[in-house]
Amino acid sequence: MATLFEAAGLSDDAPRPLADRLRPKSLDEVVGQDHLLQGDGPIARMVSSGKWASLILWGPPGTGKTTIARLLAEASQLSFVQISAIFSGVADLRKVFDAAKALREQGKGTLLFVDEIHRFNRSQQDGFLPHMEDGTIILVGATTENPSFELNGAILSRAQVLVLNRLQDADLETLLERAETTAGKKLPLDAEARELMKRMADGDGRYLLNLAEDLLERHAEEMLDAEALVASVQKRAPLYDKTQEEHYNLISALHKSIRGSDVDAALYWLARMLVGGEDPLYIQRRLVRAAMEDIGMADPQALPHAIAAKDAYEFLGSPEGDLALAQTVIYLATAPKSNAAYTAFSTSKAAAKQHGSLMPPKHILNAPTKLMKDQGYGAGYEYDHEAEDAFSGQNYFPENMDRDQFYRPVERGFEREVAKRLEYWSKLRATDRSS
Repeated sequence: MATLFEAAGLSDDAPRPLADRLRPKSLDEVVGQDHLLQGDGPIARMVSSGKWASLILWGPPGTGKTTIARLLAEASQLSFVQISAIFSGVADLRKVFDAAKALREQGKGTLLFVDEIHRFNRSQQDGFLPHMEDGTIILVGATTENPSFELNGAILSRAQVLVLNRLQDADLETLLERAETTAGKKLPLDAEARELMKRMADGDGRYLLNLAEDLLERHAEEMLDAEALVASVQKRAPLYDKTQEEHYNLISALHKSIRGSDVDAALYWLARMLVGGEDPLYIQRRLVRAAMEDIGMADPQALPHAIAAKDAYEFLGSPEGDLALAQTVIYLATAPKSNAAYTAFSTSKAAAKQHGSLMPPKHILNAPTKLMKDQGYGAGYEYDHEAEDAFSGQNYFPENMDRDQFYRPVERGFEREVAKRLEYWSKLRATDRSS
């Protein structure tokens, strides 16, 4: 079967990235995944038996998910089709399914490899099911996210989830040796720098090979120690890694820009995260949190707006659904701010822990039995709707606990009106209508 490189009409002499030139030609050459590919591993059994089933390959970046899918297609003699959920939509999927049906009529099967399959929304994922069930396609999906959270249960019930390991030091060393053999020269690193470079890769074979290629080209005539390696890599460090510190730095920047009512900065950090491949659901959760924590009752519509954005994204998927996130960021950043509800709940929880299991006052308890009535349950309760101004002013705190004020609305947005109501009720409570 022709590779994408060959299908493009390019010869082996054309420039190709080192990681592509070193792509394994057989499953035996894949490093770090012996638990799947060797002995009694599930993929080894599949190849040995010739019985092909749909798979979900779950693992970190650069661990061989795409390579394994390609080699499975070669071993099975199935037609290999690769798409990315980031760049594909419903129309693209329809074309793939139609082509697979045509091949099936000719007696040839299709292995459909879907990279970043978790980026398809629920409706798009459901579109795979009938074609998996009737054998039109063997689906191999790749994801860096937990399939239990990101994929439909129907897909998971029809596909086996296989976990790929992050590459270990020995695996990374094997890749470096292959790189040096292909390049015909050693990497310009002393022993300490070589070990450091493998740690920098953090189990990502593709990143390691890209870094090795860069070093072989830029530093062919000089030997680098660990300090020089760090200085060189920092100039080309990735802008965003959603599994490491930058992931938390950028979500913090987005949240605090919203809190600070800087709509333009908030949009910038949102764009940085989406361009970097962040999980939109992670962003959505933080937007919901910001709506509750930083806006609250200053604009009660902030929370339903954030929830609606989540629903819109699940309905549309990316890239159309990205606009729902942007609109929510604009809404939250420009909304009046208050953490009064957040603070009130925190202080009320502290009070609940401090005072223990105090009973509610008896006049607000129901009395379904005669004994309870005799004990004074419900005695003296005033129905607020029958009181003047629909406010009785009765005490609803435990009898042995002084009244406290947990909620202190700010003079911004809707909470300005809430503050007026609370002040009015406080004055009424201070009159002789109080119990």
